[in-house]
Amino acid sequence: MKTALIIATLVELVLLVVVLAVYLVVIATTLRKVSTTLGLVTFGVRAIEKQTEPIGPVLTEINGALEQVAGALESVAGVKSGPPSQPEVKSGPPSQPEAPMEPMTGPEVRTP
Repeated sequence: MKTALIIATLVELVLLVVVLAVYLVVIATTLRKVSTTLGLVTFGVRAIEKQTEPIGPVLTEINGALEQVAGALESVAGVKSGPPSQPEVKSGPPSQPEAPMEPMTGPEVRTP
């Protein structure tokens, strides 16, 4: 009886080791595929980096020009320049709803 239990235990251990080995092989195969895909993605990102490298200095010039335009527009509109402000958060009970806004109209067009 003891011999049968020992043999059954050894068979279970061998099966456990085989199943674990199979799962490890499957995991290794999946990791190799992922590694290959990541290599391709890295290659693509490096290619994009090299192709867009000349844009950097031009963007600095464009950003400077846009800042000048923004400053000119703010002075024409009479708006103070500065960082955008955070919306005010009101605490307490809700107030009465505001009256609906009237629709905006453009200049009147007169027909002859």
